[in-house]
Amino acid sequence: MNMKPINWGIIGPGKIANKFATALTGLDDARISSVASRSSVRAELFAEKWGIKNAFGNYADIFNDPELDVIYIATPHSLHFENTMMCLEKSIPILCEKPFTINSKQLSLLVNLARKNKTFMMEAIMTRFLPTIETTLNIINSGELGKIRVIDADFGFKAEYNPESRLFNPDLGGGCLLDIGIYPVFLCLLLLGYPDEIKATSIKTSTGVDESTSISLRYNDGAIASLFCTFAAHTETSASIYCEKGKIRINPRWPSLSNLTVSRENHKVEDKKFNYVLNGYDYEAMEVMNCLKQGLTESPGLNLEFSLQLMKLLDAIRKTADISYPLYD
Repeated sequence: MNMKPINWGIIGPGKIANKFATALTGLDDARISSVASRSSVRAELFAEKWGIKNAFGNYADIFNDPELDVIYIATPHSLHFENTMMCLEKSIPILCEKPFTINSKQLSLLVNLARKNKTFMMEAIMTRFLPTIETTLNIINSGELGKIRVIDADFGFKAEYNPESRLFNPDLGGGCLLDIGIYPVFLCLLLLGYPDEIKATSIKTSTGVDESTSISLRYNDGAIASLFCTFAAHTETSASIYCEKGKIRINPRWPSLSNLTVSRENHKVEDKKFNYVLNGYDYEAMEVMNCLKQGLTESPGLNLEFSLQLMKLLDAIRKTADISYPLYD
């Protein structure tokens, strides 16, 4: 039996939205029915590129799409709270790009409203649903490598300095921690939980946001994590999980399409490769659509409590590294 396709609306037709649209157009049960931007020209160009019926030059006008099933929010970090709140007030399911908000106070308000309205909401951390992460979780949970003792993960690229850009403007939630450092922090929270001790230090730009941040996490069960992120240089962007009986390496660039190398005590090395069909954003889109089809209001793999803990951990790291956002803190 053919099922009705799920109609997506997209708010914020930028670079990430184009990647997400690429994934959606490769899924049989997905359809993009509308796009909204603060610029009618940008909305119309995006709609023309992807064959979208409805293009709106105002974010709120997207609700004029009568076929709308779920909205993907791909605006700058600073607009996530406002855009998500707008959707929740209409009880429209939401997939919001990471980071969910600028701070945990904002996110707590959104989570409370989503649960009150029984509206589906999920943070768009596409890495969570990739085969590399799922396989890593399965190996760790099986106990074959013993307990995790060290996690070493990074994410870095060289960004051209522009104080007005979303990467460096504090009013837009700029800085490397929220933009890319969230990935190594996410990995530690997923595999080890919330740490017992947090240390962090940053190199800041003239705008006050972090250009580079180094993070050290300690757990009372004996595990530690060494993480860093930067806009100052291209780094390997790999993640290594050292366990009592071996090691898992998520190869570069680990937050996106990649593969695994598993090393065991007997010196046996196994490469695990995956047959990717699309660009990786399809996995999170499929998770959302599966949840909607089941009538769920939270994803079992990336629930709202996890996102709250992640945001609180990012808050704690920012406090330790003295990273602030005057408009939001």
